[in-house]
Amino acid sequence: GDPEAGEMGLAAVPGRQAAFRQGLAAAAQYARAVGCPRIHLVAGRVPLGAERAAVAGEMETTFIENLRYAADLLAQEDMIGLVEPINNRITDPRYFLNTPHQAAAILEKVGRPNLKLQLDLFHCQIMDGNLSRNLETYFPLIGHIQIAQVPGRHEPDSPGELSFPYIFELLESLGYSGYVGCEYAPKGDTLEGLGWLRSYWESRGLQHGRTSKAAE
Repeated sequence: GDPEAGEMGLAAVPGRQAAFRQGLAAAAQYARAVGCPRIHLVAGRVPLGAERAAVAGEMETTFIENLRYAADLLAQEDMIGLVEPINNRITDPRYFLNTPHQAAAILEKVGRPNLKLQLDLFHCQIMDGNLSRNLETYFPLIGHIQIAQVPGRHEPDSPGELSFPYIFELLESLGYSGYVGCEYAPKGDTLEGLGWLRSYWESRGLQHGRTSKAAE
């Protein structure tokens, strides 16, 4: 979409289907060139001046239509499409897709195996909490995980509501083998801010991301 016009994605925005398809084709081309197997299909915002409840049905219909189109196109590229709920309490009051429950219901209606849930635990905690149960419930749908401490959206070991060592061990116990995206704003120096990762590796008997001989 057009960020200068206040757009943040187009997948659920009525009347912008042609622009969505054009953007998707470009994204797939870029992803193919860099070897990226996943594309975030950004839902978009409730139009200015519109009541969310009044347009929710039309936006969901548009979203489902565009997701089916995207799934078919991405299947030809052996790629996965992702949808991400973004909280409307702090980050984006007008964003259409807000909770994992809403995302799961839409993915079920779309019915395509190469569409998955991009679960950002920052947004999930703000909207719903109950992270352990949500991770367990929606684990079969999850295609990517993102993390940030709540409410500051900084490093996972910064002061906040979430215990990330517990969350990481839960993900391991569930069998998650994908990437964990660090979707946070470093409080200071980026490399210094990664001290939490070194500490976690050490607590798990790992060194610099590789399994140690003792752990093996």
